[in-house]
Amino acid sequence: MDRLVSLLTGRRAWVLAVLALVIGGWLVGGVGQAEKDPSPLSSLPAGYESTQGQELLQELPDEGTSAAIVLFTADDIRADLPELGTVMQDLAATYDQGNGAQGQPAPAQDGPVGGGGEGQGGPPPGVAGGQGGIPLIPSEDGTAALSVLTVDSASASVARDVVSALRADLDGAVPEGVTAQVTGPAAVQADLASVFDGANITLLAVTASVVALLLIVTYRSPLLWIVPLTVVGVADQVAAVAATRVLALVGVPWDESTVGILSVLVFGAGTNYALLLISRYRDELRNHHDRHEAMALALRRAAEAILFSASTVIVGVLCLLLSVFPSTRGLGLACAVGVVVAAAFVLGVLPGALVALGRWIFWPQVPREGQTVLSESRSAWRRVGDRVALAPARYVVVTLVVLASMAFGLTQLRSGLAPEDQFLRTPEAISAAQRLAESFPAGTSDPVLVVTRTDEQSRVEDLADTLGQVEGVTSATAVPPVEGIGQVRLVLQAEPGSDASRTTVEQVRETLTGQPATYVTGGDASTTDADDGAVRDRLVVMPLILVAVLLALALLLRSVLAPVILVASVVATFSAALGVSWWVFTKIFDFGAIDATMPLLAFVFLVALGVDYNIFLITRTLEEARGHGTREGVLRALGATGGVITSAGILLAAVFAVLGVLPLVVLAQIGVVICIGVLLDTLVVRTILVPAIVRLLGERFWWPRRVGSQGLPHHSEAYVEQL
Repeated sequence: MDRLVSLLTGRRAWVLAVLALVIGGWLVGGVGQAEKDPSPLSSLPAGYESTQGQELLQELPDEGTSAAIVLFTADDIRADLPELGTVMQDLAATYDQGNGAQGQPAPAQDGPVGGGGEGQGGPPPGVAGGQGGIPLIPSEDGTAALSVLTVDSASASVARDVVSALRADLDGAVPEGVTAQVTGPAAVQADLASVFDGANITLLAVTASVVALLLIVTYRSPLLWIVPLTVVGVADQVAAVAATRVLALVGVPWDESTVGILSVLVFGAGTNYALLLISRYRDELRNHHDRHEAMALALRRAAEAILFSASTVIVGVLCLLLSVFPSTRGLGLACAVGVVVAAAFVLGVLPGALVALGRWIFWPQVPREGQTVLSESRSAWRRVGDRVALAPARYVVVTLVVLASMAFGLTQLRSGLAPEDQFLRTPEAISAAQRLAESFPAGTSDPVLVVTRTDEQSRVEDLADTLGQVEGVTSATAVPPVEGIGQVRLVLQAEPGSDASRTTVEQVRETLTGQPATYVTGGDASTTDADDGAVRDRLVVMPLILVAVLLALALLLRSVLAPVILVASVVATFSAALGVSWWVFTKIFDFGAIDATMPLLAFVFLVALGVDYNIFLITRTLEEARGHGTREGVLRALGATGGVITSAGILLAAVFAVLGVLPLVVLAQIGVVICIGVLLDTLVVRTILVPAIVRLLGERFWWPRRVGSQGLPHHSEAYVEQL
């Protein structure tokens, strides 16, 4: 250990720092991130019926296709139908992939439902129809007409390019007075991919700017902030390469948001670790003339807190590997790799960079030998601790009452976002679907598919006849079997995402009970299963995270009671943050519900990162208890760490709030909950509640660990010396 510390802080430590930065640059520029293996199954819950249906669709020869619904609107569309039919015929020659996996036949609007009868899937009487089976169906009110193309959507980027080109061609082809829009599954996939066009670069730029600004404010130095920002910035890019390469190696999928969330986590956690190390280094410079000796001591004393802090985050995010969503498992593994890289760069590169630059890097507040160290100063945080020490029981009660009142919003939570509520800025696919619902059955834009393994056309037709009688089903269109797989396309009357639509899906599934190898997927069937999967993840993964973090703290503190108290305090913080966030969502942002996956992701990051600050405080309390006892030690620890932890908390809150630059509601909601939670944890729980509890319990806080009168565990003098 001593040899490693000497290597990282010695006279030639700068060589190691430069070498690490060069290797990092080579990894980013020479190796680069791994390419995603696009799969529509990565965002679906494994083992659920809708996912089994999609797996069956993957066996079709043109499985990389989906429906793009072209919607034409005008004051009176009827006069333009012949010309629009010609437009669709021309476009079909370029874009349509044929009557394939997604059920090309256009949905019937009225009249008998069922499958396979004469003319099934073709244009109704009076409807313009182009060659190649591309019907153009007008609405009864005469203001709209739609047509369905089966387009290439092998990946999100392919769907984006195809739909963008289709929209451009439509703009130049429709007659004057007619508006053309594209919606349907392919368009939603394309617009979701467009959300992330350049998003990671924007997110990185905004995140780095926020971190730079807060570091300048924290250090009040025009120079110092450049060093940790450079180190963490390189770590962020290396983490993206390492994480995606590991994911590709082990075969775990990831989606477009993974690298963005990873970047936010690496910047947040890495900067927190840097703040702690630099704070200890600056303190040691006030006690030692030799800056290399000061850094060696700072590294020894900060490394344990940083390593255990990183370990709790890693353990927490790895619990996501038990999620039923493959993309969530990918996020958990990616974040674990990212935290490892962040901690390695802060502990392995930052010390050498700082000692190489000398004391002047802190200018204008250069620390000098003989100045008062933080634990001895009467800082604002020490004064807060002294106030808490006068009546700790009162502060515990009042703080818990405040947190409980903030958590009241949990009783009002409503989960499950409708498709039109998924985006902060409404894309064309959603606005077109809303307009389509004004003239056609609401479920036309996102039909439900019944997929069955059969070679018999008659069986598919019988299914369509049966399902067409289910209440809430507007039309049931049979698609002839291809490669032994038949389909029935169901258009529901209810609006997608509504309770009525989900009720219809349940009735369809009940009707199909006992049917072999038959699955209901697509539309609200997939949405319902995704929501059920999110509930399952919360019930399984959340308790596991708590147990994992609890065990990690027990290992660090060699205590039972202290970890329970610290974990309980973080759970209280999460509950209060989510409760307050509900009012923010509904009263300020006008969100009607929370995304079903948001609570789990917010919980993982808030619990894992929130425990960090308790680790920083409590490990310093152990150190200070060496000569002053636990009750006085926690006050000295609060005075010494209050500034750096508060700065780290504000920075982390601001960094996660940056997720709001991405126009997805789920990411904005995650950012809001974590932002509020981190601020609560930093300014209330860690500053008031935990010190008050420690003051009340004294040496009993460490039970069953025994701490002597001077704060030393009777069996571990060497351990405290290392602190």
